[in-house]
Amino acid sequence: MQLKFLAVILTTFFVFGGLSATERSITIGSKNFGENFLLAEILALMLESEGFSVNRAFGLGGTLICYDALRNEEIDLYFEYTGTLSRAVLNLEKAVSQEVLSKRLLNEGLLMMPRLGFNNTYAIAVRRGTADQLKGKTIGVLRDQADLKVVFSHEFLERSDGWNGLSKRYDLSFPVTGIEHGLAYRAMADGVIDVTDAYSTDGELERYDLMLLDDDLSFFPTYFAVPLVRASWAADVENSRILEIIKKLDGKIDDSTMRSLNAQVVSDGITYQQVAKGFVVQQGFVADEVFDVEEASVFGGVISDLGRNLVRHLELTGLALLFGTLFGLAISLLAYDKAGLSKIVLSLCGLLQTIPSLALLAIMIPIFGIGFLPAVIALFLYSLLPIVRNTLTALTTIDPVLVSVSEALGMTKWQQLRLVKLPLSAPAIFAGIRTAAVISIGTATLAAFIGAGGLGDPIVVGLSLSDMNLILQGAIPAALLALLAEYCFGKAESAVSSRYRKVS
Repeated sequence: MQLKFLAVILTTFFVFGGLSATERSITIGSKNFGENFLLAEILALMLESEGFSVNRAFGLGGTLICYDALRNEEIDLYFEYTGTLSRAVLNLEKAVSQEVLSKRLLNEGLLMMPRLGFNNTYAIAVRRGTADQLKGKTIGVLRDQADLKVVFSHEFLERSDGWNGLSKRYDLSFPVTGIEHGLAYRAMADGVIDVTDAYSTDGELERYDLMLLDDDLSFFPTYFAVPLVRASWAADVENSRILEIIKKLDGKIDDSTMRSLNAQVVSDGITYQQVAKGFVVQQGFVADEVFDVEEASVFGGVISDLGRNLVRHLELTGLALLFGTLFGLAISLLAYDKAGLSKIVLSLCGLLQTIPSLALLAIMIPIFGIGFLPAVIALFLYSLLPIVRNTLTALTTIDPVLVSVSEALGMTKWQQLRLVKLPLSAPAIFAGIRTAAVISIGTATLAAFIGAGGLGDPIVVGLSLSDMNLILQGAIPAALLALLAEYCFGKAESAVSSRYRKVS
């Protein structure tokens, strides 16, 4: 009997032990622009072809969000650029060698793996027509062009290797404004802006016939693409095979190849997933037979993605609204009859509402990481103000005569609250919940920037790829969902109000 028991234990150990070894997973992150999506997908396909499970945390946002997510063990790898690491992350004032950069990163607990080959440097782009009007083809000629509309990406405006440093090096003093990087190219094509920052391997440069000005003062450092992992993760012997697969990309993508891959996405209308598949097959990283399985139709894929994103969106907003309602009602009931406390509660809720959505999501990352939990917490905080404000207002503006009558009938405070005040306040409370629901549904689209998923996913990808169809795949369902919530809660509010009128 004991031998049989031991045999079962050993069999279970080897079965599940072997299973966990073959299904070892890795979480790959990416920034929120097309090239980073593409690189992350290429590696994901290579790893999946070798039997590894890959969690895709794509479109996380800018550099610091991805960097913090890596250090906080929310992701295991993402693709970074050497110039960004030296200037924007480590804040080095001058260019350093690859060896020095690697040592500095190791001191931060990170391992920079061999570079892919291409240099995606920052550049200043102008429309072809604008370039023809300039007196030269260098960045310096912008000094005498105060009438040009200059718009840079938000990240470029804040980086030391961006506008701050560039303006000092070239003595540029004209006003600039910020824009989402993915929208800048479309604005250039439409003639809305004249000058913007660009990446030298962007496919949009060819698509919109844009020209790059020469960096004649050599301000921009080199930006070689490199896989970035935690040193502790790389030291784990169980990840050695993953590291070997990553190293296959060493020097395999040059400047022209990267521009071509990007152009296929932005100009030819091919999805970044399909472009990545074509590349890994062409390079011999993955056998063509792996992708020979009949794939779902485009329509079927869109419906499947929509269903998945919709469910996740409902989970985010539903949980946030549930906890926001319970907590909001609880603190309102505790504070409504205490003037000083109610003012403090309302002020704190109002203060939370003043924090920009993206800023609040970014604040959540060092505390709760990325993904579902920080998004729910942020949405929960945003839902409090309308619920608390409406509840406090309703409870404190009840007709004093009714309160006096309930006291005369000998009702306790609890009975007054349960039988008089809450029923009278119910319509206003429902109105607050309705407002919170609509706010949460809209704000939840931004949760995609921290890997929470939902209907914001296609919007983020669409912005990155300048793909209006993808943007609409997220925006239209989100708008319809908000309208549905407005309708349903409006009906509930009307039903409660009607019931109160009949009773009264």
